[in-house]
Amino acid sequence: MVDARMDPAEVDALLSRALSLATDAEAEAIFTERSAALTRFANSRIHQNVAERDATLRLRLVRDDRTGVASTNRLDDEGLREAVARASATLALATPNPRGAPLAAPNPSSADPSLGFVTGTANADPDLRAAGARAVIAAGDAAHLESSGAFSTETATLAVANTRGMRNVHSVTQAKLLTVMMGENGASGYAQATAPDIRAIDPSAVGEEAADKATRSADAVELEPGEYPVVLEEYAVATLLEYLSWVGFSALAVEEGRSFMDLGQQIMGPNVSIWDDGQDPRGLPTAIDYEGVPKQRVDLITNGVAHAVVHDTATAARAGVASTGHGLPAPNSVGPMAWNLFMSPGSSAKEVMVSGIDRGVWVTRFHYVNIVHAKRGILTGMTKDGTFLIEDGRITRPIRNLRFSQSIPDAFSAIEAIGSETRLVAAEYSGINVRVPALRLAKFAFTGATGAEAPA
Repeated sequence: MVDARMDPAEVDALLSRALSLATDAEAEAIFTERSAALTRFANSRIHQNVAERDATLRLRLVRDDRTGVASTNRLDDEGLREAVARASATLALATPNPRGAPLAAPNPSSADPSLGFVTGTANADPDLRAAGARAVIAAGDAAHLESSGAFSTETATLAVANTRGMRNVHSVTQAKLLTVMMGENGASGYAQATAPDIRAIDPSAVGEEAADKATRSADAVELEPGEYPVVLEEYAVATLLEYLSWVGFSALAVEEGRSFMDLGQQIMGPNVSIWDDGQDPRGLPTAIDYEGVPKQRVDLITNGVAHAVVHDTATAARAGVASTGHGLPAPNSVGPMAWNLFMSPGSSAKEVMVSGIDRGVWVTRFHYVNIVHAKRGILTGMTKDGTFLIEDGRITRPIRNLRFSQSIPDAFSAIEAIGSETRLVAAEYSGINVRVPALRLAKFAFTGATGAEAPA
């Protein structure tokens, strides 16, 4: 795959043409372009290579508290006129909504245009991804394990303009390699690596991590449900933060009374600080949101105190503050979203976190997570791909996967140790990315065990 992005001048001209056709309302034009390629492997064999490219323009018209939206990936003049006509027809039929999102005011982005964009990733070819897949498979073969997974690369451009003078654009890249290895007697191991730069991913290390976890997880035994001290690896911590973002880090969630974020109050332990920063190069940066607003760092939880939430233009207008650059395409029922999360590291080495635990659980990652009670931050889900019993300060044996039901703010109020290193983890479905350390928690509630493994 080669970098096939539209020329910036072409994108700017496209946005200008679209806005010029909207003559009877305020207008916002969002251009998204995505080139993605993926090399997939299963049963320890590469079996698929796919690539796709799509460019779409989404037009939002606003007049008298009414909104009309239409999108098209036909970007010639006729396609644009047809999209404007559909948005105008919707606008005419729309019910007025005084709480709707206004168009963002002009706010030029000061981010480096190269932030989060790596030419080597944009130009990555199937041979490079296949070499990475083969390195993972080789690690699995050496351990007599069956390897499955995917190595993907992506280039994405977001450009936003509106009739109030907003005009911003940013392009990013992402490479991601993940694998699940399986063997006899229930052996299962997982590993993932992601970065804007494909050269930052070490496929052999990813394969060796998954193979080691799978090898050690064979012949798992039952553990009775109960409340145990736990060590959560970075994958598990990342999933918990992903769901906290969905249920509570949004200004709309606070507005609607469904967030655990009791602003100004101590809601987690004093050793917990969590923030969102779309312009931090240590994550997967995105300089602007879908309203064109430059992303700001938002300190969500500082020393355990709920400090702030993220805003889009709609929630910001109602709160009398400025958008923090966390808007999704408006209108939507989700509200703003924290996509680029960070958690502050501590001083502990992950491998010694088991020290002093008489009987506890080591968790590699969670899956099948669901929200039980958003206001209290209660989640439920299952462990996956490497769950181990800790006895007398050491990992002794694998245990069957456990179901948990736990208030995460409560669990994060009893963090006994925080890893000194952090890891960037990309959510598999939501698009949220998180850089987090491993954690040792004093207690975590497991409500049941699996009699047999659920499908992946």
